[in-house]
Amino acid sequence: MTVYGDSISGNCLKVKFVADALGLPYDWVEVSVLAKETRTPEFLAMNPAGQVPVVRFADNDILAQSNAIILHLAENTGLIPADPFERALMYQWLFWEQYSHEPAIAVLRFHKHYLKKPDSEIDAGLPVRCASVLTLMNNHLGTRAYFVGDNLSLADIALVSYTRFSHQAGLDLARYPNVAAWVRRIETDLSIEHAQ
Repeated sequence: MTVYGDSISGNCLKVKFVADALGLPYDWVEVSVLAKETRTPEFLAMNPAGQVPVVRFADNDILAQSNAIILHLAENTGLIPADPFERALMYQWLFWEQYSHEPAIAVLRFHKHYLKKPDSEIDAGLPVRCASVLTLMNNHLGTRAYFVGDNLSLADIALVSYTRFSHQAGLDLARYPNVAAWVRRIETDLSIEHAQ
């Protein structure tokens, strides 16, 4: 299996985290979004959407979209809850991550940390949406260690992939202590370096 990804992207890192957690062998091919390497004819032949991550499997099948990839990799593993309702809750968080979480935290991080834009050039609503997202997460984690059930699931991995870099978006996780503790817990569970 070959993963085409940009190591600054939480969407790509979640694929790495899942593959590593499951002990799946893979080759990583770095594809820089900032250098427009996702816009080359060769890359667009793999993924016409021009987005990373993309995975090419041994049989040459190609799969894109981070949450589709991690769901495929984790099929029949403990990262997907066996209980049907808990599994549905995991899907709920995966959809929310892509629709509400990632467009807030990842976008603000990209503008501030990578494009180095001053606040005056960033949509003023973006930090407000980030605060709303982190408040929701903080409230949810007030009574639980993981997003779904009592164990690590894909919901945690998907959500931690950008949340752990909140400081790069100018967001202070100390204001969200349940989220901060959860990030450290998931980083420890995944044996990855603490981002903060």
